[in-house]
Amino acid sequence: MMPADGSTDSPATPPSGAASHHTDDGHFRNPWPGSRPKGFGAVLRWSAARAVRRLRGESAATSVALPMATPAVANPREESGALRATWVGHSTTLLQLGRTNVLVDPIWSDRASPVPWAGPRRLVPPALPFEGLPPLDVVLLSHDHYDHLDAPTVKRLAAAHPGARWVAPLGVGRRITALGVPQVVELDWWESTRAALATVTATPAQHFSGRGPGDRDTTLWAGFAIAADGWRVFYAGDTGYHPEFPEIGRRLGPLDLAVMPIGAYEPRWFMRPVHMNAEEAVDATVDLASAGQAPPPMLGVHWGTFRLTDEPTDEPPRRAARAWAVRGLPVDRCWILRHGETRVVPPRAGGDA
Repeated sequence: MMPADGSTDSPATPPSGAASHHTDDGHFRNPWPGSRPKGFGAVLRWSAARAVRRLRGESAATSVALPMATPAVANPREESGALRATWVGHSTTLLQLGRTNVLVDPIWSDRASPVPWAGPRRLVPPALPFEGLPPLDVVLLSHDHYDHLDAPTVKRLAAAHPGARWVAPLGVGRRITALGVPQVVELDWWESTRAALATVTATPAQHFSGRGPGDRDTTLWAGFAIAADGWRVFYAGDTGYHPEFPEIGRRLGPLDLAVMPIGAYEPRWFMRPVHMNAEEAVDATVDLASAGQAPPPMLGVHWGTFRLTDEPTDEPPRRAARAWAVRGLPVDRCWILRHGETRVVPPRAGGDA
């Protein structure tokens, strides 16, 4: 669903020899070997294993009290030449690239679910009050799962920020416009669009889509690269580890920040195709480094807010920090934030930000 001004650029050429992520029946798929998500039988197997653990008195995942911070959002806007990131919770992150305000995968609801009375419930409230958002220029949605495309939040944003430009992967636009968003730019992988003062490019991701039993993989999933005010930020979306991270860095780098999912990875036999673990997130960040460049700082998200899988709530950041250290990378470039914490990215060496 394109905007009236036709602001989507021509699609970029996919890497040579890459298999298509489009299927003949109009659906989408992961094009890499071993990337097919598990089916319904595997869901039953996982559910049965969790039920057995509960009967034995074993917890599938432990919860701990996670600290929160007071956001330091630049409101209404950051100064030109500065880059500020605030982690609201789960994947929801406010990125302030100079004077351009970008919000990714927003969810302010209490549950990641189609109904308000069932489904994964927040362990930590949204660390930034909805009313505390600055004026939004761009809203990005990586795919249509309930913990990333939250209908009540979309409705609230459409009413409170009517001037925001919305960008989503192919097929997701109709879900958003049905919720009151007037206009959505849909992108295929490697396509770009101009949104406010930013250039947004959809990037490959390894995942799946669907909001009900009959619509699996009818819409696309993606990550995003955002360029504005001389800054370049990569948001991986929801993804397993795939071979296109080096190409993303080559085409769209050098990157100043990588927002990477580090949680929701256990059990690996089930989650590996669709969710990176913390070590893979570090590997992917290293893959993003352009030739001769150090890896960008990594902001770890997609952990600690909803209990979606079997690992302990506080395990992903510990594993990410350990993997980062094993790589010999500067400790101050592995960002494990408290819910609500804000960080400012220092300018790149050479002052080209």
